Amino acid sequence: QVLLVESGGGLVQAGGSLRLSCAASGRTSSATVMGWFRQAPGKEREIVAAITSGGGLTYYADSVKGRFTISRDNAKKTLYLQMNSLKPEDTAVYYCAADRTIRLGITTRRDDYDDWGQGTQVTVSS
Repeated sequence: QVLLVESGGGLVQAGGSLRLSCAASGRTSSATVMGWFRQAPGKEREIVAAITSGGGLTYYADSVKGRFTISRDNAKKTLYLQMNSLKPEDTAVYYCAADRTIRLGITTRRDDYDDWGQGTQVTVSS
């Protein structure tokens, strides 16, 4: 199991930036892909971005392409999400997740991710 703890959420004005962090512990070597998901009130949890273990492959949802950047520091066992040009529609609880299955590429299916953090709230005011 991989234990995940998110931080860095908060309240920001539209157009601002935030950087989320996700500290991993436990069987971190088993996490083949790490991802960020978000869930807004009344909506389903959706994938935002994901990255393979070596960082060579990334995925971004269309809604965040060009604004968000996912990265990971394996030495620090930390996943990051740099969020720029934030919009009110980015308001949600953001979750870090780990996929421990060896696959070709990145899965975007929520149910394929095995371990989840507790979430961090991001609120973007207009």
